[in-house]
Amino acid sequence: MKATLFFLVITTLAIGCTPTSTTTKSDFDPLQFVDPFIGTGFHGHTFPGATVPFGMVQLSPDTHIMGWDASSGYHYEDSTLYGFSHTHLSGTGIGDMGDVLLLPYSNTDQLKPVGTFDKNDESATPGYYKVQLNNFGVTAELTATKRVGFHRYSYKNAEERKVMLNLGHILQPNWGHRIIENSFRKINDRTFEGVQKTSGWASDHLIAYRIEFAEPVENFAVYSENEKTDKTELSGRDIQVYMQFASSKEPLLVKVALSVADEKGAAQNLQAELPGWDFETTVDETQKEWRAALHGIEISTDDEEVKTNFYTALYHSMMSPFTYQDVDGRYRGMDKSIKTAPEGFTNYSVFSLWDTFRAFHPLMTIIRPGKAGEWAGSLVQKYLEGGLLPKWPLASNYTGTMVGYPATSVLADALTKGLVPEADLKTWLEAAVTSSTYQAKWLEKVKGTREENVMSKHIYFKEKYGFVPADSISESVSWGVEMAYYDWCIGKIAEAAGDEKTAALYFKNAENYKLYFDESTGFMRGKNSDGSWRTPFHPRFSEHEKSDYVEGNAYQWSYFVPHDIENHIKMYGGKNNFEIQLDTLFTTSSEIEGENASGDITGLIGQYAHGNEPSHHMAYLYNWTNSGWKTQNYLDQILYDFYLPTPAGIIGNEDCGQMSAWYVLSAIGFYQVCPGDPTYTIGRPLVDTAKIQVPGGVFEIVAHNNSRDNKFVEKVVLNGTALEEPFFSHSDLMKGGKLEFFMSAVHE
Repeated sequence: MKATLFFLVITTLAIGCTPTSTTTKSDFDPLQFVDPFIGTGFHGHTFPGATVPFGMVQLSPDTHIMGWDASSGYHYEDSTLYGFSHTHLSGTGIGDMGDVLLLPYSNTDQLKPVGTFDKNDESATPGYYKVQLNNFGVTAELTATKRVGFHRYSYKNAEERKVMLNLGHILQPNWGHRIIENSFRKINDRTFEGVQKTSGWASDHLIAYRIEFAEPVENFAVYSENEKTDKTELSGRDIQVYMQFASSKEPLLVKVALSVADEKGAAQNLQAELPGWDFETTVDETQKEWRAALHGIEISTDDEEVKTNFYTALYHSMMSPFTYQDVDGRYRGMDKSIKTAPEGFTNYSVFSLWDTFRAFHPLMTIIRPGKAGEWAGSLVQKYLEGGLLPKWPLASNYTGTMVGYPATSVLADALTKGLVPEADLKTWLEAAVTSSTYQAKWLEKVKGTREENVMSKHIYFKEKYGFVPADSISESVSWGVEMAYYDWCIGKIAEAAGDEKTAALYFKNAENYKLYFDESTGFMRGKNSDGSWRTPFHPRFSEHEKSDYVEGNAYQWSYFVPHDIENHIKMYGGKNNFEIQLDTLFTTSSEIEGENASGDITGLIGQYAHGNEPSHHMAYLYNWTNSGWKTQNYLDQILYDFYLPTPAGIIGNEDCGQMSAWYVLSAIGFYQVCPGDPTYTIGRPLVDTAKIQVPGGVFEIVAHNNSRDNKFVEKVVLNGTALEEPFFSHSDLMKGGKLEFFMSAVHE
């Protein structure tokens, strides 16, 4: 279908959009507890560079360009540095970006030089990064505004102040990522501009740039495809520009502005956001912005490691989605045309929706409700531009990555929490329904490109058979059970829109998870097109991208029924039997079978895998049994064992804030198991107190008698009334009030 293009300008809850609007004055500085290096080791895939909250420029060193651990361009174990590029992804399992790379250097005339550094000579705080390149004798410092990167280079050798612009740089070329075309133009002896076009995870990515130096370039050489050229305006794939500046003991300053539209946009962004050359003031302003954002939740605890983990997690939850729009409102839409946003609308990119619908988006509905509403509107706008709600939109591209149609979860949660009171519900429902049925039939015969496969064949097979058959397509169980949840979300959207017929249809579809449940084994299993169970069956078996489960096995996918937990429990024969199944999940052997098991299965307690998102709600399921203390017991283990204040301290891909948001919510004592149902269930708070700035004022959490040993909850009191069940509502939270936990070393 081709949607009529119009903008959905949504009036969201303004309170909470800007933390400074409700933040009370405090001497507490959360920045001292943020360590940007956490998650840069192991497979966390975060980066340590400079950015503002949800900023388009994410200026960071590129030390790693090949393989899985190059996803963010940086890995903590590296000691070589290719330069500083201006766009990155935080915590993803696939890399991209790495646009417009600069490298300061000295003492060599080598083409494409590479720096070396020691970890002792590297430091970072929110909005600021510093490293000493030992082989060049150069100290580089970085900061940023929303659309501009700001560099300061100090040279030991005042006679050798050189900078390379490498437009041939790209992350993960061994995965087929490539430069399509670069353009470069010298405007004057201080100013340069151009466009980079690349094809990677985003198959058609364009970024325009403008570079300004604080002083003129004295010597200037351009290479294209490793050949020197006299041209000062050219196009090509592999372009490097080598610049040398006059002898001076003063630092060299350079600003790089990006635009998602064109060179004119980059120039406008630069002038609007960073017209001057005061590096220290820019650092101060950037850190002031971070302080305001992180003050959204103020915690107290004597455990310094918990503080560091908490505020670093909160920091990592504000990397994306990032602003994908110039200061004049122009942006590149999902149909690749340049659009101008009306006042009140902001376009965003980098939604890791299959990951982030679970905890990141629910967290933001609490601490940034205005922005959460904006993001929901931005997703619907992408439907209007491209014909679909995206799964993993990246730089105006449908990547088609991951399972189902998870944007429906974000929309349903925003609606049920009242974040978008003026939403066009008819269009929201149309977007959700269209995305759940999109282009199914021809995909059975035509493989298509990545762009064409933004919705998979699984939808076709679900319509043909009533379920997704394991003998027709891989990952059938994961798609089947997740689509049941997404269909429930569409039912909630239809309900909000007053469409009872559509709501009834999708609520019925939401029961399809039952089709994959094998009562004889207690697992969700692959079912063949004739209705028989797929054999052989081994619940610990995993084969990446080829088994019946996405990035996991039967243990990790048999408990994903967040929208219908009560009936799921009945399928096991009641609460006691369900509890026994959960006990087995957490206590069985952690052995994973299969020679090509998914590398995403990490952070194991039994077969619970905290390093990957499908497990994230499972410890909370004990709250639906008679043994809620087991939720508290396992949360304590997960929080302390799988989140450490070290580079390797995140147990799996951080995934654009999801792993971090899970920690933030769990550390303050509650979690939303089912986005779309505005209800929270209690856990085990790590912190002694937490104050959350909400539209109604302050929501205060107090954990009495809290300690490392006192991990069990005796009772919970909300605004003076003891909770009879371990649940409370979003509306209770957003009004402000007080939630008290009374902790003990023993459980009931």
